[in-house]
Amino acid sequence: MAPIQLSVVIITFNEAGHIRQCLESVRSVADEVIVLDSYSTDDTVMLAEQAGARVYRQAFKGYGVQKNDANRLAAHTWVLSLDADEVLTPELAAEIQAFKNTVPPADAYAIPRLNNYLGKWLRHGGWYPDAKIRLFNRTKGSWKTLSVHEFWEPAASARTGRLAHHMLHYTMATFGQQLQKIETYTELSALHAVAQDKGISLLKAVLVPHWTFFQRFILRLGFLDGYEGYLMCKMAAMEKWLKYHKIRKYSREKNGQ
Repeated sequence: MAPIQLSVVIITFNEAGHIRQCLESVRSVADEVIVLDSYSTDDTVMLAEQAGARVYRQAFKGYGVQKNDANRLAAHTWVLSLDADEVLTPELAAEIQAFKNTVPPADAYAIPRLNNYLGKWLRHGGWYPDAKIRLFNRTKGSWKTLSVHEFWEPAASARTGRLAHHMLHYTMATFGQQLQKIETYTELSALHAVAQDKGISLLKAVLVPHWTFFQRFILRLGFLDGYEGYLMCKMAAMEKWLKYHKIRKYSREKNGQ
């Protein structure tokens, strides 16, 4: 039986601080590496090419669309789709290498993620195991083309599984980086919602952010991650509030109110 050939696929924009570590971590499992870059203005492209990746450039069309386009550039059927700030642990790399020498019982596999926030690994508050489908037969599904928070949607007939070992996700290095990401994500989410005429009631806009914090910090034990856990839960609530605020604002503007 011939081993599975695996394409590692990554979309990037200004990821010079992450891309080298990401690419080094997949060296033992990748039969090719595809990077689809959205015209980075830093050294992302140079670093990716130095690491042996095939780099393509395309204007950003949204996370889901971009990832689907990147998958179509892959030479192989099986894809490991990563973000540039994600890193395989040696244990996960060994598990994937062993997987390549099997007849897979499933068509798509979720991989747990251990998230690093401001230098701390978060294990509570709903941030772990944070499993996402990242290893899949690309003919058996596609990325849901949402503006943000995209996810791999298996075909109705696809079988899904889960790997045992986690990857490392360096989600936020600085508080300023998080604020910028929240601003970008809430803007894209709000514009997408308004384009589909999805409104938000005042009651939901007020209550959901408070519930989000309570659920993550108390019910899901976010307080056990200390100050960083508190801050992450607080920012999750703020992201909800800002998204709903923008949806209501843009909906009123669209309706001439």
